[in-house]
Amino acid sequence: MVCKQSSSRWSCSRTKNNGLHISLEETLQWAESFQKMMSTQYGPAVYAAYLKTEYSDENIEFWFACERYKNITSRWRRTLKAKKLFKTYIKPNSPREINIDSPTREALEKEIQQPTPQSFDEAQIIVLRHMERDSYPRFLASLFYQTLVSKLKEENVTTKDESG
Repeated sequence: MVCKQSSSRWSCSRTKNNGLHISLEETLQWAESFQKMMSTQYGPAVYAAYLKTEYSDENIEFWFACERYKNITSRWRRTLKAKKLFKTYIKPNSPREINIDSPTREALEKEIQQPTPQSFDEAQIIVLRHMERDSYPRFLASLFYQTLVSKLKEENVTTKDESG
């Protein structure tokens, strides 16, 4: 199942073997909890696509960037990436500024001088809470998510009818 936006409408269609295969079971799990959605195969990507339609994808981009950052083993690369993350997401008036409190922002400014894999953990937790409380409920109520679930239910019924 693939969902696309054209103008202000969403449409979902079946895919051949070369597309994403999102199951109805997985999409229904997304409604159980934010953590559940973020731990499924396609949940984070679909959620990110939804946030992009709302022009509010900086939080999920920051979260993904932090996950990649944690895997950097080279001190030199980590320092460069930490400074880039700060410049892009943390610094006031940055291009993709996230909403975090001043004490966290100030602590990060000092932390990036000698960054560790955990340097952005506190900011990442704050952003995760924002997404869970704010955009996640909107996602579940959105036409984006509802259309996806509806189309997958239809596909599930059709598949059962064809096999049975």
